[in-house]
Amino acid sequence: MMYDASLWQPSADLSVLQKRATLFAAIRRFFDERSVMEVDTQCLSLASITDPHIEVLTSQIRSQGQDVTYYLQTSPEFAMKRLLCAGAGSIYQLGKVFRAEEIGRRHSIEFTMLEWYRVGLDHWQLMDEIQALLAYVLDDARLSCERLSYQLAFLRHTGLDPFSATLLQLQQTAHDHTEYGLQEEDRDTLLELLFASVVEPAIGRYTPCFIHSYPASQAALAKVHSDEQGHKVAARFELYWQGMELANGYHELTDAKEQAQRFEQDKVARQSMKLADRQFDERLIKALEQGLPDCAGVALGVDRLLMLLCQKNHISEVLPFAHGRA
Repeated sequence: MMYDASLWQPSADLSVLQKRATLFAAIRRFFDERSVMEVDTQCLSLASITDPHIEVLTSQIRSQGQDVTYYLQTSPEFAMKRLLCAGAGSIYQLGKVFRAEEIGRRHSIEFTMLEWYRVGLDHWQLMDEIQALLAYVLDDARLSCERLSYQLAFLRHTGLDPFSATLLQLQQTAHDHTEYGLQEEDRDTLLELLFASVVEPAIGRYTPCFIHSYPASQAALAKVHSDEQGHKVAARFELYWQGMELANGYHELTDAKEQAQRFEQDKVARQSMKLADRQFDERLIKALEQGLPDCAGVALGVDRLLMLLCQKNHISEVLPFAHGRA
């Protein structure tokens, strides 16, 4: 692919880049005041993620006569959890991550992620801390975040209960809203389609909104428990504001065997979707076997937060050199 040498100037205004620097400094002050240690883990790893919904960028390196594949990190999660298992205590990281996804208004193949883990906290307490962080960086002590269960948000905006709706109801409702879904047999795929197309645009319009208690089938790396109605739900949340997902957090799974089983389930899902097979990160499993302290963790998209702070409509407007200018 040829590049245009004339596109040498930044994609973001210098005033925005100053706000970017101010935001980074405020984030670091916030954690420093709470004695949370900053860490700086590797961008390249010998192991990859198995998540069927995220694709990675790779690099082939010649080492000792052999071709070695390195994976650019999609999140520092696995490395940070290894540090937690080694006794690092509460930690955070502010740095670059990479995902092989389509470039768009809210997506870049390279972006900045803030990820942190708080030992001894659960996901409810971590939501409190995220609200405190937003209030801190916005300099707005009155800022408050709404909290809705996945079930309530789904009922409110689709009229369906995600736990009791029939497959036919999900298919028809998905088709009514998106023209897709009548041939889809997987419940989670239909739920995710409806959530993305119907629920997400309607939540967090004026104030940040946490969606919590996702179905257990969408637990990812979170613990699972029963809610007040007896439904199996994930100890997981996502934060939405003005039509954008800003953060995704968990009360972290600490069981090494359960984590390995979920990785295997991911591999089966990838095979069914005809995606490239990936060996899961055995170093993470070994670390979990030594013991991950009870903790909650979250990843927050810093570029998206800056878009909101600067009232920008495209992620390229908050990046120094985006996409074709990289």
